[in-house]
Amino acid sequence: LATILVAPLMSCSARLPVYVLMTAAFIPTTTMLGAALPGLVLFSMYLIGLIVAPLVALGLKRTLLRGETPIFLMELPPYKWPSLGTVIHRMYDRGMAFLARAGTLILATMIVVWALLYFPSTGVDADGQSIDFDAATARLEEEQAGLEEQAAAIEGLGERTEAQEQALEELRTQSEALSHRLHALQGQWKRGSVLGRLGRAVEPVVEPLGWDWRVAMAVLASFPAREVVVGTLGVIYDAGPDQEAESTALQAQLRSARWDSSSRRAGEPVFTIATALSLMVFFALCCQCASTLVIMRRETNSWRWPIFAFSYMTLLAYVGALAVYQLGALLGLG
Repeated sequence: LATILVAPLMSCSARLPVYVLMTAAFIPTTTMLGAALPGLVLFSMYLIGLIVAPLVALGLKRTLLRGETPIFLMELPPYKWPSLGTVIHRMYDRGMAFLARAGTLILATMIVVWALLYFPSTGVDADGQSIDFDAATARLEEEQAGLEEQAAAIEGLGERTEAQEQALEELRTQSEALSHRLHALQGQWKRGSVLGRLGRAVEPVVEPLGWDWRVAMAVLASFPAREVVVGTLGVIYDAGPDQEAESTALQAQLRSARWDSSSRRAGEPVFTIATALSLMVFFALCCQCASTLVIMRRETNSWRWPIFAFSYMTLLAYVGALAVYQLGALLGLG
């Protein structure tokens, strides 16, 4: 039973996209102890589970699971070299299983996150007037596209007069101002969405970890399958849902993300080195996914142990992420 309760602390492949995204975007590409720092950070995430799991198992054996260890017997078949056909068949089965998982659970999660971020699409502007965010966003985007088209036409002239240079500079200024208006409008839309309201409700709980409501929602949405967190961040940060951990577009969006104006940290970067480490440590220690709990229920024939495992691992992950972020902030990494 102790093994079942600590096995989820071993990092699985579903956590790897989070590690890769955070290390690629925020860990400096320097060397330490003769090795690349991003590689050391990535290795340390796997090392955390190897260190914490035996300690947790020891604690469980001395508290909840005291007593003699029950005898465990398993009959193993004779070891043989697998045939090529068996290997290919096994690879095909597991590959199709992953594609089915990616095409159902992960895609469904992305759709749900998008819907929660999209609705309601109406709200109230600064003057108290009702506003249709979708239509207003479309108008601003169309207007900005027109300005960019005019600027491109002037830039293509080659030799430009002083008047044309002034016109080009004015177009760029207008385009930049329009871009700020567009981002402000989209931010207001997201904050007023169902996902935004849920996120702002839990933000005070996760702010000590260096997370804003958007990071919190991405983490919560990833519970069905941890690998969906990258796509969820892509949806929330406007980089698109079909993002991968190596996506430079998503990395750029995360680097430029700022705390909302309603926050006491308004204007500060959301993601720092300390925030990235905090998020990775949380994923290294939290319960893997919903399917893990289902398997634990099947093996223990009770929901008590899966609930206990989820609770203690969530608490452990929170404390670990909190300690890492606060220490990083003290060292000037936050």
